[in-house]
Amino acid sequence: MRTIYYLLFFLLLTFSTACRNKSSSQDTKTFKIASYNVRNAKGMDDVTDFDRISKVINEMEAHAVAIQELDSATERSKGIVVLDELAKRTKMHASFNGSIEYQGGKYGIGILSKEKPLRTEAVVLPGREEKRSLLIVELDDYVLCCTHLSLNEEDRQASMKIIQNHTKKYDSKPLFLVGDLNASPDSEEISNLSENWIILNDPNQPTFPSDTPNVTIDYLFLKQNDKFMHSVIAAEVVNEPMASDHRPVVVEVEIARKS
Repeated sequence: MRTIYYLLFFLLLTFSTACRNKSSSQDTKTFKIASYNVRNAKGMDDVTDFDRISKVINEMEAHAVAIQELDSATERSKGIVVLDELAKRTKMHASFNGSIEYQGGKYGIGILSKEKPLRTEAVVLPGREEKRSLLIVELDDYVLCCTHLSLNEEDRQASMKIIQNHTKKYDSKPLFLVGDLNASPDSEEISNLSENWIILNDPNQPTFPSDTPNVTIDYLFLKQNDKFMHSVIAAEVVNEPMASDHRPVVVEVEIARKS
């Protein structure tokens, strides 16, 4: 009888552990997210090369890449939709938002994602030198926001408030804010943003200019959310000095839903 009791106890313990491990694996996801200001694929050698930029993106092996400085069917790009060219070469889904009308087309930001987005949303942001925008792409397990903020500090401050307010409704999934924020790590706007968002990349690793980087203006943030806990697995500023005037930033993060 005692042998049967111990056997049943062992089987119950094994089943319980298996269930917990299965639940844990289902509630924990790993995301690899990148930010890249590609300057329309125009490198530091003044050569526009879609293959070169796409190679950099492919080698990062990210689930999604937030991209800034994109022409869409402008005279400058000879009618080419730059994000579509990158999407073809990376075999990723393209989501674009034109921040401004420019030379017969549009100029703005975009997101490349390995999976097809469930929905997208665009929000207008201030910029006295040119209008800016926030592109929000919702995917199965996370939400990714891409932006390229103004060169003007007041406009950046105003943009931060808009972003904070507008993203409050996205609280059921991990929420990333990624892009060229045109602000240094010790700026007031980054400090204010950090009250509700967590910097995932190392702000001590400069991202601009790509040939001799000396300042960090490209970031990956995760929105603070009591439903999740996170752990950064790796964060890197890619050593790419030529393809654009910015270096790409990539972060791999594990996010678990709290029980």
